[in-house]
This record gives sequence, C-alpha cells and structure tokens, in this order.
Amino acid sequence: MDHINFPYRSSSHLALMHVIAECGAWERHGLAVDYDREIDRDDAHKRVITGDVEFVSGNHVSTYAARARGDSWVYLGQTVTKNRIKLVTRSDAGIEKLEDLRHRKFGSRGRHPGLNTWLYLKQSGLDVDRDDVEIVREAREGGPGSAIEGVRKSLTDMVKEGDVDACFLSQPRLEFARRAGLKVIDIEPQPMIFFMTVSSSMGLVEKRPDIIERVLKSVLEGIAFFKTDREKTIRILMDKHNKEGALDRDAAEKVYDDLAPTLEPKLYPSLAALGNVYLEALRQDKDAARIDPMALWDLHFLRRIDDSGFIDALYAK
Repeated sequence: MDHINFPYRSSSHLALMHVIAECGAWERHGLAVDYDREIDRDDAHKRVITGDVEFVSGNHVSTYAARARGDSWVYLGQTVTKNRIKLVTRSDAGIEKLEDLRHRKFGSRGRHPGLNTWLYLKQSGLDVDRDDVEIVREAREGGPGSAIEGVRKSLTDMVKEGDVDACFLSQPRLEFARRAGLKVIDIEPQPMIFFMTVSSSMGLVEKRPDIIERVLKSVLEGIAFFKTDREKTIRILMDKHNKEGALDRDAAEKVYDDLAPTLEPKLYPSLAALGNVYLEALRQDKDAARIDPMALWDLHFLRRIDDSGFIDALYAK
C-alpha cells in the first residue's frame, strides 16, 4: 500500500473526493490517501515540487506563470469543465438578468472564483476595467495559526445585508442562499477548468508512473460510482460533505443533481474551459503569456487508460 498526500485547494472538491474514498477506489488500487485537508496556493507550489505533497486537487491559474519561471507543475486529468453557477440577488434589488448589474456592486470570493466572476461578467458585456460593474471581495480574516483564510461574512450575508447587489453561487451554498430568502436566477454555465483537477509534478510523473496511473484509475472509478449510484452517493454526501455546511437529504440531492451530470467520465479537459482558464492566468500574471495553454497538460496516461477499455468497462456493469 502506497501512502500519498492529495490535499485540496477548495473544500467544495470534497463532494467528489469523499466518494472516491468511501467507494473503496483508492484501496482497490493499493493507495492510502490523505486527502481531507486544505492547502494554500503558495504551499501547493512549494510542496508539490519538493515531493512533500504528491498531488493537489486544484491550483488552476497561477501555474502558467510559474511554469514560465521554471516550475514543473503538471495537470493529468480534469473532473469538471463547466462551472454551473447561478445569479443570486435580493427580491427587491430590481435584478432580473445580467444586464441589470450595470453600475451595481457584485460580490465575489477567493482567487480563482474571483477571476471566474471577472471573466463571466466581462464576457457578458460588464467590464470592471470600464467601471461597468464594481466587484467587492468577500470579507475574510486568517484563522488562528493557519495560512488558510477564514470567512468573516459570506457572500450570502453580503447580498442579504445590502453590501452588494448580487453574486454567483453554486451548490450547496446556492441552496443555503435560497433557504435564506434570496432570489436565484438561471444563467448559462461557464466553461472552466474548475473543481477537482489531478495535479502533480513532472518529477513524480517521471519517477513513479505507476502511482500516476493508479491515482487516475481511482478517480475514474469514483466518478463512475458517483454518476451511476445516486442513492449511495447521496448518503456519502450527507455523512461526509459538511465543510460547506451540513447537508440534509434535500441539500445533498441538490448537490448530487448539480454535480453528477457535470463530472467528466474520461477526465479530458474541454478546449473552451482551457481557453477561459488561460485568459484568467493572463489576467493574474503577465508571465503566463510565455507559456502555451496546453504546455502544463500531460494526458498520455489518461489516453492509455482510455484506449485499454478501462473507462468504458466502468459503465458497462
């Protein structure tokens, strides 16, 4: 049994990671995986390259400029290529569509989610650089002795209390906002490299290709279980997925019904998602322009697994 560290960049990733663990996929492939802990961006870059951490779930944007400066980060597979967000506002705010946000205050959070907000609004004709809309970051403060930021006021509270006029949310925060009395407006999903990404270093790829293959097979098995066994997956979500708030049956069903159709059964990233995350990398750091958008992606392990018939067999049962 090989022990590996696989921390996440966002606790939302645990909706899938718990299922991979609980369905026995890691164990079947001879892996003992420490996955239920968060890692910040800087630690992810440092510890993956030194080998202290073998894999990270996430770190989608900063890696392109880091590669231009000599980093050896590599992406091996992608679980989600559509960000299924909704527009959340107050019933009395006079907002019915995205255009109604012009010259309003819009709430956002985090590094990558904040870039997602910037890009979605820009592609909808609301450019923060032209003062079409004002983006207000979620108020945060550091937890005691931790490098990970803690939330002081959530986006839901910011909308309710009038600090901002609207925000984007996904499940389960979306359901909690609905229960708090906020209005939810459907919008088109955003193509995006988002949620759980299998990320590692070229050093590990070269030294332990067997572990790369076993990790990918475990994730593929977990996705197949998630997509094909609704009842057991919902029970796992209720029992385990509580870092975004405890899930009752109804909330767990909504998380499942939102995520299950979105999970990529073969872990291939879409071109639209790659294009959008690269635009965000350019926005964050101009050095990203020195790197081709595909330079960080090594999909040959995944292709070999796919060609073997392994993935198709998961859905033939």
